[in-house]
Order: sequence, then C-alpha cells, then structure tokens
Amino acid sequence: MSIKVFVVDDSAVVRQVLTGMLSAAAGIEVIGSATDPVRALEKMREQWPDVIVLDVEMPRMDGITFLRQLMQDRPTPVIICSTLTEKGAKTTIEALSAGAVAVVTKPKLGLKQFLTESASELVAAVRAAARASVKRHAARAAAPEPAVKHSADVILSAGSGRALSRTTERVVAIGTSTGGTQALEEVLSALPRVSPGIVIVQHMPEKFTAAFAARLDSICRIAVKEAQHGDRVTPGRALIAPGGKHMLLRSSGAQYFVEVVDGPLVNRHKPSVDVLFRSAAKSAGANALGIIMTGMGDDGAAGLLEMRNAGAQTVAQDEQSCVVFGMPKEAIALDAVDRIVPLAGMAGEIQRQLNL
Repeated sequence: MSIKVFVVDDSAVVRQVLTGMLSAAAGIEVIGSATDPVRALEKMREQWPDVIVLDVEMPRMDGITFLRQLMQDRPTPVIICSTLTEKGAKTTIEALSAGAVAVVTKPKLGLKQFLTESASELVAAVRAAARASVKRHAARAAAPEPAVKHSADVILSAGSGRALSRTTERVVAIGTSTGGTQALEEVLSALPRVSPGIVIVQHMPEKFTAAFAARLDSICRIAVKEAQHGDRVTPGRALIAPGGKHMLLRSSGAQYFVEVVDGPLVNRHKPSVDVLFRSAAKSAGANALGIIMTGMGDDGAAGLLEMRNAGAQTVAQDEQSCVVFGMPKEAIALDAVDRIVPLAGMAGEIQRQLNL
C-alpha cells in the first residue's frame, strides 16, 4: 500500500516540485495540495493523508497554528518544510514541540534546485513519518544514510570492564531521536531543581540545539543549555549535545565535564548516542544511569549495553509511549536494558534510581 501524502504550501513552485518529486518515489502517492491550511482541510476531508508536508508562513492560517490544531483534532504525521532563518530556528523548535515528526529546511534562494537535490532526504523523511506513532502530540526524522555506518570506535575506544566505584556524584545520560523533543520536555520539566547532572544527545541538526535548550530552560526547574567544550556536569543542570558535534562525558577526580568534538558520523548521526553512552560507561560506570528513549534506528543500543556492563543502571522507554520504537527496541534486543518504563513514569524512575 502506498503512503498517501498531502502538500500544503502557498508557493506554486514548491507544490509543483514536491508533488513531482514525491510522486516519482516508489510507494508514495501525493493525493493533493493546497495553498493554505483552511483549503487543505476542505480537501483532506475527502481523503485523509498518511503524511502532511507543511509550510509555516501561509495566508489565512500559519503552519504552527494548524499543526497544533491538527494534533488536537486528528493526529497525523507532519513534516515541516520551511525556510531556515535565525527566527526559523525558533520556529523549528516550536514545530517539533507542537508535534511535527520531521523538519526539512529550505533556502530563500535557489529553492527549486534545493528541493530537487534534497529529494532523497525528503523521501526518507516521508517514509519515516509514515511509520511514526503520533498521538495527541509528537516530533524528527532520518537524513539520508551515508555509505559507511561507523561505530563509536571512530571517536573513542571501548572500555575494559567496570569503571570506577560508586561515589556520591551521579550522572544521567539520555539518548533520543524521533519524538525526543517532546519526550525530553515531559521528562525534564517534571524533575525537581535538586537533580543529578544530565547529559543528553537528541538527534537534531546544527543550529537548532541552542534554541531547543533555551526553550527547555524556560520551562524546567533545572537549568538546560547547549553544551560547550569543557562544561561541568553539575547537579540541577542538563547539557544537550550541539547539533553537528559529538559529546563525551569525562571525569576529573570526583567531577564530571563534557568534551565537544568533531568527527565522522556514528550510526549515521552526529551527535551520536553511542558515543555519549560509551564515554559514560568509561568515565562514570556504576555512577551513571543510562536512558534510551523514542527514536528510529539503533544508535545508542550498543553504548547502553556497554554502560550496563560497566555497572550502570539502564532504562528504556516502552513501546506504547514511543513515537518510534526503534532505538529502545534495539537496546532491549541486545539485553542492554534493566527496566522498561513508560514516558509518563520516566522522571519518577530517575528520582527512584538515584534516590532523590
């Protein structure tokens, strides 16, 4: 059965190029298009799509307002295809928080050429979105896969056995991808101000993580920031790996800090969850809690097993509350998980595990 797609964009060029490009892909059928959300709703009532490709700036109703309404009334996987500007980074975070499964950015100039060259990314995003489980809210998708799938070995070597003995200094390492922006918002906003230091990899493009961290910081009792090289991991603060860089947890005496480094994609991602988890296994061992949440693919599964083998407690989000049950499923299959917990119980699990 083909994936039914509906395109909503006020640009005739975008509608034409997207329709032609997606229709040419195997297993995808564009069932219609519209210049704005109001007209789109009228058309979609005749045949509801599996995936909606949506612009942000449109007449009569903007894309974010429409997205929020859609997730309230009839949750449907949505891909935002919008212009990237300084303001657009903030808009992207709003879109992901409101329920978009993926965001594909487009330039103001050379639009037709860009959309044509980005065909594989857009097709991959549509296919990923069609598999997403959107409830009354959701979040991001897969980029084209590189030819070589590197492991964490390209960034740092594996540890040997259990690391360190338990101390009073604890750290939580979290990895997530598709659906993770909302999942992280729910977990972090529920934590008390007195919480252990947290390090996070959320698969997200460069330039978006700073805006995402700022949004979380504004709604959480703990402090949240985009990590910078050398930042201390301290109680009451969460550090989010910057898009386009790997983040490693390091220790110096009883203190933890992060290294932000460049390098190849690992498991087709940068930042990679496997890189963070391996570094947590080596630097924190039994002093760490590893958590893998909603996301596509297998990034983080091997690293979580290394954390468990190093003495850390490990937790996976359950299938029912995941937007995409890919990363947690792979970790469970590897026997890397001690406990499986629903999203609504994740903040409580962190507090229980660390005796807060």
